[in-house]
Amino acid sequence: MTAYELNLDTSPETTLNYVELIETVISSLQEDQSAMVSHVDGGYVWKFKYGSVEVFVQLPGLKEDDELAVWSTVLKLPAKDEAGLFRRLMELNWTTTLEARFAILGEHVVVCAKRALAELSPGEISRNITIVATIADDNDEALQAEFGAS
Repeated sequence: MTAYELNLDTSPETTLNYVELIETVISSLQEDQSAMVSHVDGGYVWKFKYGSVEVFVQLPGLKEDDELAVWSTVLKLPAKDEAGLFRRLMELNWTTTLEARFAILGEHVVVCAKRALAELSPGEISRNITIVATIADDNDEALQAEFGAS
């Protein structure tokens, strides 16, 4: 087993290469060969362009309790009518985000998803990255037009 693989159970057939899976998904979504990867404290952070947004994927380690995190910024804060913005985001969280969600990260509104590696399938990796990228790209321009700082 290489440093990039994690065996989730005792059968040798159940070894997943998370780094390779993530890079395969990113290569199918990225535009203009925009993907970059950084090695950070024994983990990885990828960044790629999807439509009008940049998407980040973080894999801090390969243990079962490590979490795959995916996020994309859709709006810089402060914003106009923050109460209206936060209401809209809560409504969108209920109706359109599937496994992702809108959240605040520092001074930015982001679309994000997190999932522990335990029992994480290749399909779930692909779905989390794709959902975050798509929801961010589908909503960033409208949120910026309505709530962006003047």
